[in-house]
Amino acid sequence: MSDLITIQTDHGPLQLPAGSTLATALTHILSHAKQDSHSVATAVNGQFVARPARGSCPLADGDTVLCFSPITGG
Repeated sequence: MSDLITIQTDHGPLQLPAGSTLATALTHILSHAKQDSHSVATAVNGQFVARPARGSCPLADGDTVLCFSPITGG
């Protein structure tokens, strides 16, 4: 059993410690883009994950994490 998992992101593969959450992944993903986590919406394996749930959303090896601009307006 490995201590690392590899997830797929819009910017390519990312290795993280096993047991990482979406919030952890976002810290790594957005640090390069110099964006704030509140400025993006997220999905794991095609399922939307709300901001408050990111810290409790575990990631597994092979998961796909997408960050995108939230839809706003009315």
